[in-house]
Amino acid sequence: MESVGANPFLEFCSMLLRVCKQIDGQPAGTSLLERIYEGVNVYYNYTGETKCFELDEDPHGLSGWNWQACTEMVMPMSCDPESSMFPPYKFNYSDYEEGCVRNYGVKPRPKWITTEFGGHKIDATLKKFGSNLIFSNGLLDPWSGGSVLQNISESVVALVTEEGAHHLDLRASTQNDPDWLVEQRATEIKLIKGWITEYHQKNKVMFDML
Repeated sequence: MESVGANPFLEFCSMLLRVCKQIDGQPAGTSLLERIYEGVNVYYNYTGETKCFELDEDPHGLSGWNWQACTEMVMPMSCDPESSMFPPYKFNYSDYEEGCVRNYGVKPRPKWITTEFGGHKIDATLKKFGSNLIFSNGLLDPWSGGSVLQNISESVVALVTEEGAHHLDLRASTQNDPDWLVEQRATEIKLIKGWITEYHQKNKVMFDML
């Protein structure tokens, strides 16, 4: 893949454009699955030398997420062919549990995440029990729709950017970073430094009183 610099956001956009170009650039009459295959080739087989996609070898580190999904983050997903290009799929918890036991030797805890963090009323829970949290969301990330997009309190803060992608602000900085990304990281650092300073000041007062 032709590099566009060290900026991961630009690299992602470049790859996405190439995927779309491959899908749309196929001859008339090319089936949907064949178009998808050509698009996926950009990611898994850009050199054209791979004969078969060994997806179960996990070259992109997905096994860590699968483990977390089995132990903490059970998120039922299904697919409706009327609103998606993907084949129909209905989530089956029994099959999901069987896969977790088979692959990791653990049984999922589907209610753990909401019990632990109060997910059914996350705003009320965070306001009462949460502190020193930053919910950083880029609206280009589809997962942002399920996150916290408004400040809950002075120390539970939501930083929302229209151009942000998936955890882009947590990646290493580069000279090609756009201004909004530089500013967001600076805001995050300022918030965290403030919380640390406040913690030490409270401890100092407490020890001075002893």
